[in-house]
Amino acid sequence: MSGIYTINLTATAFTVAADLVEITPADDKPITIHGFRVWQTTELGDAMEETIPIGWVRGNATTGSGGNTAVAAISKNPNEGAASMTVETANTTQATAGTAVMPYATGWNVRAPLEVTFTPEQRVVCTQAQTLLCLRLLAAPGDSTTIGCSVDVEEL
Repeated sequence: MSGIYTINLTATAFTVAADLVEITPADDKPITIHGFRVWQTTELGDAMEETIPIGWVRGNATTGSGGNTAVAAISKNPNEGAASMTVETANTTQATAGTAVMPYATGWNVRAPLEVTFTPEQRVVCTQAQTLLCLRLLAAPGDSTTIGCSVDVEEL
């Protein structure tokens, strides 16, 4: 039976290109991303406006570091069991090695939150064979930016 979970990154200051969320699918339990939200709380006003490229990257083999390990994936359904995937957030050193591909990329104008809900055909999928799936800042913010995010992920 599949379950849908939310992964939350509490607003954290970033000064480098980082992995906001890193997910390792469990054995024989692929994951699919239904949607995500990204926001910031420090870059207020026209003069602070910038666009940061972000994307979903899968296929790295070595986990990142510097962040929060053993983050809980919260079930949308209180009757659902615990998630089997492993989650980290706010890794300031990005995941590396392996054969990384980017099935989704966009630019996020920090002046407003970004909310993306994928149609079934657009959803990003990752299996244990691809090792890791990361929501990544593809470039560093212009200055310290406090960023939060939330990801809706299904474990199949």
